[in-house]
Amino acid sequence: MDTSAPYLTDRADDTAAGQVLGLLAGLANAAGWVITYWYVPAAAVLAVWAVIEMVVRRLARKASAERMALELVPSQHFNPGLEEIFRRGVQLARASTSMPWWAPRRSKAVQIRLRADGSSPLRYRIEGPAGGERLLSITPFGPAVTVKRARPLVDKPREHVVRAEFVLRGKPTAPLRDVPLDPDPLQPLIDAVSDLRAELGDLAEIRLDIQRAPKWALRARRLQLMSDARRKERREAQRAARWVRQDATGIEDSVAWQLQQLVSGKQGGGGRRLVMPPVPRRVDPAEALGKLADDDHLVRVQLLVMCASNTEGRSQARLAQLQAAFDVFGGGSRWAMRGWRIGPWRLGADRWPSRRGFERRWTLGHCQPPRPNWVRLEELTGLLKPPTVHCRLPLLAGDLPTFEFDNPQLLLQGIYRGPDGRRRLVASYAKETLFEVGVGKAGGGKTERALAQAIGWAHAGGGLMFVDPHRDSWPRALPFLAHDALMDRIALIDLNANGPAPQVSSWNPLGMHQGQVAHEVVEATADAYAAALGWDDASAPRALTILTASLAVLVAINEAACQAGRPEDQATVFHVRALLTDPVFRAAALAGVQGRLDDETRSWWQTVFPTLPPDSFAVVLNPIARLAANPVTRAFLGQPAGRYNIRAAMDSKMIVWVCPGGNGPTDRLITALLARDLLRAVRSRRDTPEAQRVPFRPYFDELITLTGAAAETIASMFEDFRKYKVHVHGMTQLLARLPIQVRLSLVQNASTLASTAGSQSAIAPITAEWGDRPGPDIVATLDRFEHYMSLTVRGRRVGPVRITGPHLDEVFADYARPRQAAALERAALAMAGAEPLDQLTTRATDQLGRVHRFLAQLAPTTPSAVRLQKKGYQ
Repeated sequence: MDTSAPYLTDRADDTAAGQVLGLLAGLANAAGWVITYWYVPAAAVLAVWAVIEMVVRRLARKASAERMALELVPSQHFNPGLEEIFRRGVQLARASTSMPWWAPRRSKAVQIRLRADGSSPLRYRIEGPAGGERLLSITPFGPAVTVKRARPLVDKPREHVVRAEFVLRGKPTAPLRDVPLDPDPLQPLIDAVSDLRAELGDLAEIRLDIQRAPKWALRARRLQLMSDARRKERREAQRAARWVRQDATGIEDSVAWQLQQLVSGKQGGGGRRLVMPPVPRRVDPAEALGKLADDDHLVRVQLLVMCASNTEGRSQARLAQLQAAFDVFGGGSRWAMRGWRIGPWRLGADRWPSRRGFERRWTLGHCQPPRPNWVRLEELTGLLKPPTVHCRLPLLAGDLPTFEFDNPQLLLQGIYRGPDGRRRLVASYAKETLFEVGVGKAGGGKTERALAQAIGWAHAGGGLMFVDPHRDSWPRALPFLAHDALMDRIALIDLNANGPAPQVSSWNPLGMHQGQVAHEVVEATADAYAAALGWDDASAPRALTILTASLAVLVAINEAACQAGRPEDQATVFHVRALLTDPVFRAAALAGVQGRLDDETRSWWQTVFPTLPPDSFAVVLNPIARLAANPVTRAFLGQPAGRYNIRAAMDSKMIVWVCPGGNGPTDRLITALLARDLLRAVRSRRDTPEAQRVPFRPYFDELITLTGAAAETIASMFEDFRKYKVHVHGMTQLLARLPIQVRLSLVQNASTLASTAGSQSAIAPITAEWGDRPGPDIVATLDRFEHYMSLTVRGRRVGPVRITGPHLDEVFADYARPRQAAALERAALAMAGAEPLDQLTTRATDQLGRVHRFLAQLAPTTPSAVRLQKKGYQ
């Protein structure tokens, strides 16, 4: 038997014990050394961390230098669905990973920038990795959103800047509030910046960084949440068991229980009841984890806000408004400003030590939120798209310029009341305001607004023509135009003949003393008659032929008179009757202008005219007889060389006020002649290079009256005048009462559509052009002088927006010169060549004799002339 084995075993046990003791002693010594010299490992760890952080920051900075920016500009009818917005969120999350493999996680983010600086209500930009540009450029929103490459934004330093970082507070597994798309979820944010004033340096910007949630952090968070849920469930089960035992003990010790035992004869038997404590129920992962249960479409976000201004207190107030706006998104969790408040101070992103990190993340676009801030894409629906059609945008100075007096580049539109209650005069750019249409009931403010616009344009040096059949606009505008600088530019054509000694201007539609083209004068006059009388080639072909041939002869006479230096011997429209019914005058006229007529016209007079029965002239002569029977129209149209020249007025920036005098048949014929002459004069500007054409603005009040006389002419104006820098402004009570061709041309080409109050049926055609936003029920209830209007500014439609029409006594109070009104009226009549009515009537009556004498001198009676008389020119 070997007796050394136990010894060896004991020896081995002693050796192992010694090793264990030695190891423990070494650990104790090491721990003592660490405790004694703790700063050495701490410094080593700190140094390693600093090196790693420096490398990571350098790589992150390098990755951030390769970012790109896109700006999204929505159309006014942008109305996306939830699926489109969700797909956009998926694109953003995917684009956040389009970085090089070496890029740190903090740089792998896509940033949504919502910015308001006065240039627009809210600019919507996307910034992210350059590799994600192709992915982000094509949006699921389609053509309703324009995506363009954005330039870097450079801000001027502001005197007062506040910063804030918002983090998610509340239950970490609970979602934000499900905000509906109508109204737009961005509306509270836009309302918060709606009173921003660019002239004070106001600026507000929101940056939302989105990146995919890290998997390891999510797993750790889920383990923690499940552990907390189980621990909570166990505590609840223990609490329930404790309450059950207490309840059972209380029942058995009660008097009622003891009495029951005595009656049943069971005293002392069985002891106390056995109580089964409740078992902890199984924790449901979906309930415990909430929105963190699934990895799909879960992102980490960082929300930074910066407000600035050059005025103290405005940036702080703006931040408070934005903080209130974010409260709208609060539900089970909410956005809360990070930091602590200590009395009047707040320790947050504006204070040390958070400010430096905020500035770095703000400048480089790094996503390093201090809290997880995990959300699902569905919770960010309101921030993943630009403002939609359901968003009410404020009207900023950058959207609609502020009116400046005596500025020829601006055209007054009205008074806009901002969200902060401030009122400012707004304008559109004159070169973009091609045609305007104003609709609304009588007395609603259409004419007052047009007058204010015309007066502002006149004081800025512009030329205009104001046509008012009822003359009410002239005395209203008179005191505000009574300035010495304007008196030599204003002409009044008034056919109302008011007062004991009325004065009337004169105009010869057939006159050639102003350098007109003969065939254009003939065409304009014939077309005016046809339009006023409803003639066309189907209903009155013979009347049109007779009138055109007659006008051709009279215009040829006038051309000869002007070439002979005798414009006072020109014929007028009233000589059509003599030409058709007086054989002597007709023979002299045809003989005098025989070489000036084209072959077709001469042939008609020689072959066709002699075959016409006398009663065929009645349809032509009747309207001329009505004109001759009215002393005012006879005096106005019966002068050989009238002063009215709208082409010269356009080119010299004149201010011409035309009051036809009513809406009867005779007045309509006068209106038709004036309208057709305007069309002819404007088209004649083709002889002037486009750059040298002076802008001119005709204003037509009571379009219903004017278009009743010249529907086709007015429609042609809205179609053609833009080419010649002549811009028409029309006002009417009922759009539906306008002829169809005028209505279609007017609405199609209008740069500005405006409506005051009225019946819903009358307003509906205008609101339909706005997509019934606002609807006719809203516009119909407007107060007097209130308008809804849409305008064109920088090529984009602005509005419809609510504008208060300018009141002359308020807006142009400093321009009123009531004491000079009488002098201006005298000067305006003199500029129009107005003379006493009786003198003009006498001259018009004697004009036939003057023309006859001129023809006798031009072509004395010869055997050929006698033969013409015998051949049937009678």
